[in-house]
Amino acid sequence: MPKRKLVVVGNGMAGARTVEEILARGGAELFDVTMIGDEPYGNYNRIMLSHVLSGEASVDDDDLMLNPMAWYRENGVTLYSGDSAESIDRFAKSVTCASGRVIDFDSLIIATGSNTFFPNMDGLREPDGRLARGVFGFRTIADTNGMLQMATSRDDVRAVVIGGGLLGLEAAYGLKTQGLEVDVVHSPGHLMNQQLDERGGKVLRNKIEELGVGVHTGKRTTAVLRADDETVAGVGFADGESLPADMIVVTAGIRPNVELARGAGLVIERGIVVDDQMRCEDEGFIFAVGECAQHRSEVYGLVAPLWEQAAVLADVITGANPSAEYHGSRLTTKLKVAGVDVAAMGVKGPERDDDEFVQFYEPRSGTYKSVVVRDNKLIGAMLLGDISKANFLTQAFDEKVPLPDERISMLFDMGTPSAETGAAELADDVQVCNCNGVTKGDIVGCVRGGCTNVSEVCAATRAGKGCGSCKSLVADIVEFAAGDALTADVSADWYVPAIPLTKPELVDAIRRQDLRSVTDVFAALAPGGEDASAKMPLASLLRMIWGADWKREPGALFVNDRVHANIQRDGTFSVVPQMKGGVTSPQQLRRIADVAEKYDIPMIKATGGQRIDLLGVKKEDLPKVWQDLDMPSGYAYGKSFRTVKTCVGTDYCRFGLGDSTQLGIDIETRYQGLESPAKLKLAVTGCPRNCAEALCKDFGVVAIGDGKWEIYVGGAAGAHIRKGDLLATADSPDEVIRLCGIFIQYYREQAKWLERTYAWVPRVGIEELRAILVDDRDGIVAGLQERIDDAVAGYVDPWLDREEPKSPAQFTSSLPLLPLPKVPVR
Repeated sequence: MPKRKLVVVGNGMAGARTVEEILARGGAELFDVTMIGDEPYGNYNRIMLSHVLSGEASVDDDDLMLNPMAWYRENGVTLYSGDSAESIDRFAKSVTCASGRVIDFDSLIIATGSNTFFPNMDGLREPDGRLARGVFGFRTIADTNGMLQMATSRDDVRAVVIGGGLLGLEAAYGLKTQGLEVDVVHSPGHLMNQQLDERGGKVLRNKIEELGVGVHTGKRTTAVLRADDETVAGVGFADGESLPADMIVVTAGIRPNVELARGAGLVIERGIVVDDQMRCEDEGFIFAVGECAQHRSEVYGLVAPLWEQAAVLADVITGANPSAEYHGSRLTTKLKVAGVDVAAMGVKGPERDDDEFVQFYEPRSGTYKSVVVRDNKLIGAMLLGDISKANFLTQAFDEKVPLPDERISMLFDMGTPSAETGAAELADDVQVCNCNGVTKGDIVGCVRGGCTNVSEVCAATRAGKGCGSCKSLVADIVEFAAGDALTADVSADWYVPAIPLTKPELVDAIRRQDLRSVTDVFAALAPGGEDASAKMPLASLLRMIWGADWKREPGALFVNDRVHANIQRDGTFSVVPQMKGGVTSPQQLRRIADVAEKYDIPMIKATGGQRIDLLGVKKEDLPKVWQDLDMPSGYAYGKSFRTVKTCVGTDYCRFGLGDSTQLGIDIETRYQGLESPAKLKLAVTGCPRNCAEALCKDFGVVAIGDGKWEIYVGGAAGAHIRKGDLLATADSPDEVIRLCGIFIQYYREQAKWLERTYAWVPRVGIEELRAILVDDRDGIVAGLQERIDDAVAGYVDPWLDREEPKSPAQFTSSLPLLPLPKVPVR
């Protein structure tokens, strides 16, 4: 029997997911599948665009591309990319494309998605209808790259985002991360008004403003202001006020893309009207799915309903279940907005006098929770900041678990399932990954199908590959489902993704093959090619191995490491000059004061590491500030040896048992700036009174009298609190310095990327560390000593880059963009 011709107009998330579902039901044997996509790429995850804008991912990231070009070839799907459908002839059963190509079909699926809604505003468009230069939507890779290019074209770009919904806040967060001044303008009275009530919107506003983003609610934008015919200057409001802007991002909503269907004579209201089998009204062979479809008067803009529609349509069109029906979706949203966790479902507040309404509102901590109960059923819930009860509330909303009599326990762990035990209690049809429509049942089924660790399950189901907020729950479900069959994730031992080697193996391979750049390492050791998330740890590792002889590639470095200063949330930088052991001089203090005045530095602050921080330095001023300070870098920005905090020891203290100040200075002088997997903070205190807080540092030294010093490692006093473990008692300052170097080198060579010593020390075990580093059980101390000596000998102050910048763009605003290769129309 010859195959039928199936044409899918639209290569976005809904169209490609529908084809995946069809192929999973044996569709390759039934259909010759042709897809038409107007973008020159395979199918990508639009949810990830906010990560690209913020710099957390790049456009060549595997998590962004859902179906690369190879997927279409491997599955026998013909893709016409970079082309667009211009018309549909329902009677001749053909689609005509912009290229002139005519494609016949037996069945047609319209998945044209939606477009950015651009309100009527004076000055928004050029006379020919194009958006004014500097005005963007936020729907495509092209939109994202355009914003990034403009954001990095100069240092003083100011942006206004019109629309304070999810997409607008993500755009504002991404642009702020790139160092722009950003304002969000929202015509309703509070942010994310579709999902949050007024109190929830207020809490979210506080969080957004803490990021340094201006928020203007109750403002209706009526005009895009122009400085001249080509240059955007700002936005004007209905009340006569205005805001300056060089870039305007419009995220005021979306509208179903129905013009193609309208031209074909299909029934259109807000979207393309479809029945419960996603069939267009009065049509037998034309279907619509996704954001362009209107089902039972509803148009959905979230991902989860699209996946449900795709599954039903695939059942119907393949005959796998001809009676399958889609009855609409009960919307539950769990996501991360500009770094803030949000979950919402159902109604936002009480609608009847007898509705039960429970709220917890704590603006100071950024927490808001509420539930609405009617007739002993949960009809609405909202969580912001703390969403640990989201899984339980989702089940309650779907009427899968009974409600507790004490309604407050629905918001806190007071008898309801806790966040920790929720995985076992979740129903199979509860959606775990909203971004990719993955349920608990999908994950359990994947485990039963042979996947026995988290990486395999994520690769097979795409769970956790969107916003990432569900990853911990995915891991819990995999562990629950696999039980004793759970296997260690081999990739968990890899030092970086994409390279199947542990850290010692990777270091050995880099040395043996003389690999000096990140690109060289990927080329030689990554079977599947580059992984963007591996670049920074690899760059750090290469600097540790080769010192100044590594091959610097700016694209592999975080901005802090490129410019040797710590970026702040407003796009300026902080400069912390070195003050060994916290000791300074009148001359240094005068220079710091003069520099602060000369460069109009807005804040000078004493740090917890006994140094002075100059906050608010412009990027282009960094080399001049360093020159005028004439002090070495204090390394307050990198994953490296940072500072040694000291007390006054025997010089002035009545209780001092050892010269802690001089020992701290000597340690910092020797090991300054050493690259490490995570930052290293040290302290030396002159007696057990511990004024320098040595017991809670990565490496802490305490004088105990008779010339002896106790050495503590793995301490912490930040987000984690941990007293350090006693590694050894040294008989002299020289022995302290020697053991410090051996400990640091072993940590440099063995710890995972970003693993602080407070996690690494207990993982290895203090007894094991004593045996290796103090007793030299394995005979490796001499090698560690040799390698730390080499590292110390190669020290160069990074602030000397002021004399010979590594690149012309090092101290000007720049961002390497990695656009996907365009695929010509075929």
